[in-house]
Amino acid sequence: MVLRLRLLAKAISRTSTYHRANILGKVERMVDNDEKKITRVLFCGPHFPASHTYTREYLQEFPFVQVDDVPLDDVPGVIQNYNICIVKTMKFDSNLLSRAEKMKLIMQYGVGLEGVDIDSATKFGIKVARIPSHVTGNAASCAEMAIYLMLGLLRKQNEMQIAIKQRKVGDPIGDTLLGKTVFILGFGNIGIDLAKRLRPFGVKIIATKRSWATHSLVSCLSNVQNGPVNDFVDEKGGHEDIHKFASKADIVVCCLCLNSDTVGVVNKPFISSMRKGSLLVNIARGGLLDYEAVSYYLESGHLGGLGIDVAWTEPFDPDDPILKFSNVLITPHVAGVTEYSYRSMAKVVGDVAIQLHEGRPLTGIEFVN
Repeated sequence: MVLRLRLLAKAISRTSTYHRANILGKVERMVDNDEKKITRVLFCGPHFPASHTYTREYLQEFPFVQVDDVPLDDVPGVIQNYNICIVKTMKFDSNLLSRAEKMKLIMQYGVGLEGVDIDSATKFGIKVARIPSHVTGNAASCAEMAIYLMLGLLRKQNEMQIAIKQRKVGDPIGDTLLGKTVFILGFGNIGIDLAKRLRPFGVKIIATKRSWATHSLVSCLSNVQNGPVNDFVDEKGGHEDIHKFASKADIVVCCLCLNSDTVGVVNKPFISSMRKGSLLVNIARGGLLDYEAVSYYLESGHLGGLGIDVAWTEPFDPDDPILKFSNVLITPHVAGVTEYSYRSMAKVVGDVAIQLHEGRPLTGIEFVN
């Protein structure tokens, strides 16, 4: 396109006024046609910046795909110009979706779609999809973060930093994963990868899932080697067993999807059923935990520690009272934010944009409508 415009510019400089007008008309039509051929991808908001940075890098050799990141407040005013939208933390209700006149696909840079009104998207003819976590390394990244938080709580990471500043040696005394019972609350792709990685630590693994029969073991096998999923779980239960399983565990790890059934599921009845001194880890969604319940049981000492990568409100308030507890570890929603997973997901988004542009079937994503 650039070369063609340069050649036309030379032609314009050598022609009469009449011919110059004709050539300028051709240029305008070329630009209009080229504009029509652009597939536009919108990333909503500034958070998780590597998502749009890596996608741009992946698509730099494909000038017919344009990738933009737009502040959240500006999205409603520009959404009508885009064909694909990566929602990130943006809420998509019926009103916003009604403005997306050219939108063909709304997707998440990951799996969480709780902010999208899927029924409304369907009504407006917009497909909604997630990126399966077991094929991008996202589930593995989240599983590793869960172990990081568990070990940080067991080995008293905050107290160790204080000990360094106080020039102490051989203090504090920590604990091991060895011999512990870990309850994986929600045994999806992340739960599976977590169980696989926990087994060598010498733990007992118990897990709940709404329906074990509907889970495809083949589809959820990631690149952790060896063995069917059942080999990694010592005791299985349904959602009705979560309080019973919580009472057996030294550590509870939340791996549930957030929806109307699971919001606030870790509440006072749940935490009161946990063993005194047990640990709570959440690498799924902040809304799974009832803030008041968690704060209450930390204050009482019943809850032995809290490790969260996701919070009730994000960005997390650095002055939140819950951070006064030395047995609280929090990370800024980075469990899935690794080079491996983000490069993999950038490829998925980029490939989907190219496929949409070329009118080919969209692959590598999981549609929910």
